[in-house]
Amino acid sequence: MERRSVVIVGAGPGGLTAAMILAQKGFDVTVFEKNAKPGGRNGCLEIDGYKFDIGPTFLMMKFVLDDLFKQVGRNVDDYLPSTRLAPMYRLMFDDISLDVYDHLHHDKMKEQMTRLFPTDAPGLDRFMKREQGRFDKILSCLTTPYDTVASMMGWKILKAMPFMSLGKSLFQVLGEYFPSQSARVAFTFQSKYLGMAPWRCPGFYAMIPFVEHRYGIFHTRGGLSEISEAMAKVAGELGASFRYGTPVERLLLDGRKVTGVRLADGTEVKADVVVVNADFAYAATKLVPPGALRRWSAKALGKKRFSLSTFMLYLGVKKTYDLPHHTIVFAKDYIKNINDIEAGIWPEGNASFYVRNASINDPTLAPSGCSALYVLMPAPNKRAALDWPAMQARLRRYCLDQMKSRLGMSDIEENIVVERCFTPDTWQDDFNVYIGATFNLGHNLGQMLYWRPHNDFEELENMYLVGGGTHPGSGLPTIYESGRISAGMICERYGIEGIPPAPKDAG
Repeated sequence: MERRSVVIVGAGPGGLTAAMILAQKGFDVTVFEKNAKPGGRNGCLEIDGYKFDIGPTFLMMKFVLDDLFKQVGRNVDDYLPSTRLAPMYRLMFDDISLDVYDHLHHDKMKEQMTRLFPTDAPGLDRFMKREQGRFDKILSCLTTPYDTVASMMGWKILKAMPFMSLGKSLFQVLGEYFPSQSARVAFTFQSKYLGMAPWRCPGFYAMIPFVEHRYGIFHTRGGLSEISEAMAKVAGELGASFRYGTPVERLLLDGRKVTGVRLADGTEVKADVVVVNADFAYAATKLVPPGALRRWSAKALGKKRFSLSTFMLYLGVKKTYDLPHHTIVFAKDYIKNINDIEAGIWPEGNASFYVRNASINDPTLAPSGCSALYVLMPAPNKRAALDWPAMQARLRRYCLDQMKSRLGMSDIEENIVVERCFTPDTWQDDFNVYIGATFNLGHNLGQMLYWRPHNDFEELENMYLVGGGTHPGSGLPTIYESGRISAGMICERYGIEGIPPAPKDAG
């Protein structure tokens, strides 16, 4: 067989997944990455002995990653030592806190629910049983491409339809198990992984809290950025080549056909296939020549829904804290907090925030006796008329004050030795994220499945998409799946068998 050439734009998790599979299948794969190392938002910051994941910190559905390595002839544990977290995380409300455990510690979780939410506790067993059925039906829908209207009438979709809770929000679906607001928030805050409010998130996504409780949350030694490093290493072992520090300036078109890429230095690289792992809306507005797109033109994208953004603090501190690996602190008025952010209003004095204290489980992230703290607050994306340079110091102050008052970290400021801050401006300007929407296109019903940008991109020939902006959507497991789907479609095009979806046999 003639060896076909594939250019991949971006070494994020979707591009790395495609690189692994296509290299293993015999394609000549070249990955162009503007940064000096792989990962993108799944990369890391390393500063004076402290190491921080830039973006994702929760590894769910680890069986997807395990199977991906297995399918290309590797054992994930040889590359990525990992720990299953117990508790998975701590949730802090104004008056109570809840340590959340997965099904391996079901008795602990049930005991806490009975103590803290006695009227909601009976719903836990019903949640686990009923949502297993939803997950079993819907997961198969997320492993299938939707490139035609007819694909929406396939047997997988039809069998899953009764489980999709069409017309209901995630908040409403979980209310069927947990009537009190706080308990419902504890099982729906996961909509933040999609960058949207649980009362606007489709009930379809009830599978997200379920997979946490069923399959657990993991930490990889060295941080989740090590996943990208390991994937790049495997892809390289399989024959893929990586060009770091080499940004792509433009896709090359011959009519409607993508024939390769032009690099920032003017070099043109031709390829049989081009895979785009850049943020989708950035690629559509910056990498595609003007006027080439209609459905996904700049004007059309301006009318689409996009996710929230995030305000970030990365803090290297010269001590350790008695705080769980993951802690989520809810605003006193959580509903108003999220509604304000979605409306483009900064929720003054009423913000939720999240702290990852991974150093308690991973000594590789900071010098001995020190900690690498990751702090995140949901924030409006750049469609909001907010002056982020002016707001940065104020939001930093708010975060530190809240860490002192709500987490007991009274000495946090005097122990900071390393610090970085990201705003929506950072995501847009440094990471090429359209309007700083860190979780990509919104996941409302009108932007899911067939109505999301297709893996085999519908507006241009010979261009495939991977990442959170295409099907199935945001979040590491689904981004890996986007890479598998697109790589599989490329393999099929040339008469090669791709790799099947991961079996649900772990956990």
